[in-house]
Amino acid sequence: MAGEVDARGGRALITGINVTPLVDVLLVLLVVSMVTASEVARRSIALDLPEAATGQVLDTALCLELDREGALAIDGAPVSIVELRDRARASGGPQARATIAADGATPHRAVVEVLDVLRSEGVSRYALVVQPPVE
Repeated sequence: MAGEVDARGGRALITGINVTPLVDVLLVLLVVSMVTASEVARRSIALDLPEAATGQVLDTALCLELDREGALAIDGAPVSIVELRDRARASGGPQARATIAADGATPHRAVVEVLDVLRSEGVSRYALVVQPPVE
């Protein structure tokens, strides 16, 4: 048994709880979660979205982003057209929705290619992401 030596020279049981290891573990978990959160936030692509007065908020399964070079990302993570095809196929069929956030300088060809993949996989409900006009 674990114990300490008491005043008479015998062994006494430890009755206190050492919380130092618990605090150490919690601090490590806090640091890990802070680093992970900053990495997730850094993944999003900076886009210069066009303005439109008729935009509205939608709940979607697929959130696609196209940067000015036409590089594709889903929820901030870069993907290829093949991966987009797989994700669109698994998104839920004709009732699935997708949003496409394309930078204002994105080539039209890249947007049409993404739309073509979505429609070929049965996702016919999609919207283009815009910014509300600055007043």
